Amino acid sequence: MQERQADLLAEIVRFYIQEAEPVGSKTLEHNFGLSSATIRHEMAELEELGYLYQPYTSAGRVPTVQGYRYYLDNFLKVKEPAESEKETLSNLVEKLGADVEAMGKSLAKKLAYYSTQAAVVGFSPYDVYYTGLSNLFSQPEFAHLDMVRSMGQVIDHLDEGMAKLYQTGSSEVQIRIGEANPLGDSCAILFTTLSLGQGNSIIGLLGPLRMDYDSNLGRLKYVRQLFVK
Repeated sequence: MQERQADLLAEIVRFYIQEAEPVGSKTLEHNFGLSSATIRHEMAELEELGYLYQPYTSAGRVPTVQGYRYYLDNFLKVKEPAESEKETLSNLVEKLGADVEAMGKSLAKKLAYYSTQAAVVGFSPYDVYYTGLSNLFSQPEFAHLDMVRSMGQVIDHLDEGMAKLYQTGSSEVQIRIGEANPLGDSCAILFTTLSLGQGNSIIGLLGPLRMDYDSNLGRLKYVRQLFVK
C-alpha cells in the first residue's frame, strides 16, 4: 500500500469511528488537499485491495475488518483517559480492593459508562459478568436486525468465548477483531488480565468493529496499571 493510501485509510477509519457514516471523497478533500476525483480513485484502489467497501451504490466507503486491522497495526495510538476518569477508577479500586467481585463489577460498570460500550469481567473462565448492553444496542449499527441477532449470539455464548480468551495468558491489553475474536467475527473486544483475589481475571470492552480503539486502549492500560505492584 502506498503511503498516501495508508494515510487516507487511517483518516477514513477515524472519521467512520466518530460519525458512523460512510465516508465520501468530499469529506476528505480539505484534509489531504486533493481533488475529489483523485480521492475517489484512491478509495477505489483501497476497495479492490479489500480495506474498504461500499455499503450501497452512490455511498461513501466504510472500513472492512482488514481495514480496521491495518489501522490497528499501523496507526493505533494510546489515548490517556481524562483525569476525572482516572480519579474515579483509582478511588474505586482503593475503596473496594478487598471485595473482588464488587470491585470487578464496579470497574466494568464505570468502563462501560465511559466507553459507551459493553464491559465484561471473567472472574474465572466460566464465571462471567457483563454490563452496558444498553450502551451497545444504542450504537447505530444495531438499527440493523442482523447485527442485533449477531450480538445476541455473542452474549448467549459469552462464557465459551471468555474461556478461549483465558487461554491466551497474556497480561498486556489485547485487541481481537474478525476471525481472531473468539467471541464473534462481527464484533471487537479489548481485554487484559488482572490479578483479582486468588487468581487471574479478565476485564474487557466489547462492542462493534466501529469503536474508539485509541481511547479504550488507554482506559484498559490505565486500569491494568492500578493492579501492577
